[in-house]
Amino acid sequence: MSKRDWNDFRLAGAFLTIFPVLRKRGDAEFKADELARSMAFFPAVGLVLGLMLVVIDWVLGGLIPRPVLDCLLLLGLIIITGALHLDGIADLIDGLAGGRDRAGILRIMKDSRVGAIGAVGLVMVLLLKYLSLFNLPLEIKAAALLLMPAAGRWMQVVMAVNCPYIRSEGGTGGAFVDNVGERELLIASGTLVLAALILCGAKGVVFCFLVAGCAWVLMAYFQRRLGGVTGDVLGAATEITEVFALIALLALY
Repeated sequence: MSKRDWNDFRLAGAFLTIFPVLRKRGDAEFKADELARSMAFFPAVGLVLGLMLVVIDWVLGGLIPRPVLDCLLLLGLIIITGALHLDGIADLIDGLAGGRDRAGILRIMKDSRVGAIGAVGLVMVLLLKYLSLFNLPLEIKAAALLLMPAAGRWMQVVMAVNCPYIRSEGGTGGAFVDNVGERELLIASGTLVLAALILCGAKGVVFCFLVAGCAWVLMAYFQRRLGGVTGDVLGAATEITEVFALIALLALY
């Protein structure tokens, strides 16, 4: 890995986690091409997040009952990521439920308050994650903890490459979406596929096809409903994909 790649990886980690892996700088101080290049390493950051969860699972596995431990694993992921994407799923559900057109949806999504339906959607996402993780066979638990966050962050890259950014006032999300390209998608996809093959063998190929199908459905939906993506949409897509990844692994095993 070159020095530039290492810096791009650290930048990805700075945006996707709460860890101070870079010196503090305002968003505006990062160049657009730096932000876009960092997306190549989003799934790699997801694997690092998953590795942290695997370590927690290994350390506490013999000390805490499995139902409680699985809840703590999800709480750990929320803390490490600063609940960034959960905020996106709540805002998106509120917007889709309350907005009659794209302008209305975007206006509601920008409101910092969470409505009742957004709260319900948030609870359901967490409940589906918990129940899926709890019901996974123990022999595949570590692989699931690694692949779940990697797949979720891969989805951001896919949607950023294939969908336009639709907020006219711009934003940090726009800097990513408007400048990311096929290089970043290729590296991100290769990371996810390689991890799936190593962790799940032949079933990893099926897993990747299923996640790719999920990506196609999400892109088609958001293109039709909104005409593109925002930062909240990318965050929401991460949460949806994490749920889907766990359910897919449940089906495969």
